[in-house]
Amino acid sequence: MAVGAGVLGISPMIALEAEAKPINLNMKRLKNNIKHSACRWCYQNIPLEEFAKNAAEIGLKGIDLLTPEEWDTVEKYGLECSMATDSFANIENGFNEVKNHKHLQESYRPLIEKASKHGIKNVIVFSGNRRGMDDETGFKNCVNGLKPLLEYAQERNVNLVMELLNSKVDHHDYMCDHTEWGVELAKRTEMPNFKLLYDVYHMQIMEGDVIATIKKHHDYINHYHTGGVPGRNEINDSQELYYPAIVKAIIETGFDGYLAQEFIPTYDDKLEALKEGITICDV
Repeated sequence: MAVGAGVLGISPMIALEAEAKPINLNMKRLKNNIKHSACRWCYQNIPLEEFAKNAAEIGLKGIDLLTPEEWDTVEKYGLECSMATDSFANIENGFNEVKNHKHLQESYRPLIEKASKHGIKNVIVFSGNRRGMDDETGFKNCVNGLKPLLEYAQERNVNLVMELLNSKVDHHDYMCDHTEWGVELAKRTEMPNFKLLYDVYHMQIMEGDVIATIKKHHDYINHYHTGGVPGRNEINDSQELYYPAIVKAIIETGFDGYLAQEFIPTYDDKLEALKEGITICDV
């Protein structure tokens, strides 16, 4: 959680100027070729009410990784919870271990029900850590644990979305750490409402080849996260990824879901960092 002005991105010096001269960005000026979102946890120092108000003014359509008690606050400002979660969701202890199934199924059902009533389409899930487990056992256990919930969620028009995370830097031993692994699991569930959250930051670290992978596997992906590599900070030209080309490739697949900013802002003005990220991705 998993977590530039113009086409060319901006340098650190220009970024400092952006802090001194706020970007006047609003929804009317966005191209809206993709639905913009941001992950709440990256802006925890800003009260949710204030963050939601500013997010709407910037032009965001949703906010990621909100718990049920937060949904009403963002909905007041015309925003959606673009990816739902709750306190029980755990990256390390997921569906790949049978011992977790009962607890997870009992916990996810109420969350799915609440999401459905709010019109929220996506609920995040995690594979869990390997702990020495082989792939085949992991696939089997995840399918068995997820299948009853996927059927329950399908009746309520909700997707269960497993995030692809890196196991090299941030989430050591996480099982669903490659796109091909997630795609194979999706095929084995045989459920159309099981999808993948492709986190560009995480997958650049694990496998690279971002644009080709998106084009190849876009049918299994219904959500994207951003982040600068290395460091998971701003997505301008201080890092190695060129997000305008990545977002253009996403749009060209016919994608109609959310792209959520999940970088950790380093600017004093966190909202200016978010505006910059939105500008870079508004292609």
